[in-house]
Amino acid sequence: MSQWLVLRLTFLIGDPDSPVTAAREAEEGVPLTLSTRIAVTLNELEKLHEVSGIEGRFETGHVNLSVFRFDDEMIVTPILARRVGHDSPMMHLRRRQTDGMFDRFTAHVEELWSRGRDIREARQDAQA
Repeated sequence: MSQWLVLRLTFLIGDPDSPVTAAREAEEGVPLTLSTRIAVTLNELEKLHEVSGIEGRFETGHVNLSVFRFDDEMIVTPILARRVGHDSPMMHLRRRQTDGMFDRFTAHVEELWSRGRDIREARQDAQA
């Protein structure tokens, strides 16, 4: 009997047209702008548009956090003022208790996800 792994990948990305993204770009002050990095990510996600289990949403109010979650473990990078992600600290969190740091970051990301706009719908609206 073979078993299948069900994979779900979600991407919550800053909206490249958001004033929050523009403000973050001004604060970072680097040649490779945030909206350019977002465009690269969107281009790569577009290549996977026929793969099931992959979802993406734009978030317009918060672009100061990177989270990579794997079941009960996550990598969290809180983006510091005037720093890009690779210059910010990275924390490896493991779920060890209810309502601990892991659960709080999970709830935060889920809240941001609930406010997000579907990337595919947003891109279709922009093309219409």
